[in-house]
Amino acid sequence: MVRTVLITGATSGIGKAIAYSFAKNGDNLVITGRRSQKLREIQEDLQATFGVTVWAYTMDVTKEEEVATTCQTILAEVGAIHVLVNNAGLALGLDKFHDYKPGDMMTMLDTNVKGLLLVTRHILPRMVRENHGHIINIGSTAGIYAYAGAAVYAATKAAVKVLSDGIRIDTIDTNIKVSTIQPGIVKTDFSQVRFHGDKERAAQVYEGVEALQAEDIASCVLFVANQPKHVQISDMTIMATQQATGFMIHRE
Repeated sequence: MVRTVLITGATSGIGKAIAYSFAKNGDNLVITGRRSQKLREIQEDLQATFGVTVWAYTMDVTKEEEVATTCQTILAEVGAIHVLVNNAGLALGLDKFHDYKPGDMMTMLDTNVKGLLLVTRHILPRMVRENHGHIINIGSTAGIYAYAGAAVYAATKAAVKVLSDGIRIDTIDTNIKVSTIQPGIVKTDFSQVRFHGDKERAAQVYEGVEALQAEDIASCVLFVANQPKHVQISDMTIMATQQATGFMIHRE
C-alpha cells in the first residue's frame, strides 16, 4: 500500500527533510506550512525528483478556523491520511521566565501545543474509523531536560510528550500508533528563529560541536514509521555524540 503522509511545518528544517525522506521512500505527501511559494517549490521538486504525488496546502497551525477548514479540505480532496507528522513548532527567546516577552510565550504555546492539538483532533477521527494510522509528534530533549532561559519552550515540548502518551492510551483499542521523536541539538534555522533573525547569535549555538542535521532526524522518523504492524516505537530520543542531556554539550 502506498501511504499518504501529512507533514506540518514542511517548508524548512526538519519538516522539509522529513518530506524528502518519505518521498524517497515512495510515499505520497501532503505538505503544509505558512509560506505558500516555498510549499509550491518543494512540491514541484519532490514530484519531479521522486515521482510521487504531493499536495500542498497553506496552513498556519495557530489559527483554529484555518486548521479546521484546511484539514477538512485535505480529507475531502486527498482522502485518508496514513501518517501524520506534527512537526510545526518553534522556540522564541532565551530569557529568564520573569523577563520573557508574553507575546513570545503565547506564540510557542499556540504553535507547539495548540497547533498539534488542533491538527490531530481533525485528522485522528478518520484514522479511528478506518482502524489504521500513525501519529508522529516532534518533541525535543527540552521536554525531558529543562534548561535556563527555556522554561516555556521546555513546557510545550513536555506537553507534546504527555499528549502523545495520552492519545496512545485513548486509541489503545485500535491499530493506531503514536510516537514521540525527541531531538537534541540540530543545526537548522531553529536558533535563528529563536533569536528573531540574529544570525550571529544563532551561529554561536552550534560552535565547537558537531550538531545533528535535519536529515538525521528525518531518517529516524522514517524508521519509526516503517516498523511492522505489531511494532510501535513510543519514544525516540536522538542527541549529538557530544551532548549528554538537553543543554549539556561538550564543545571543542
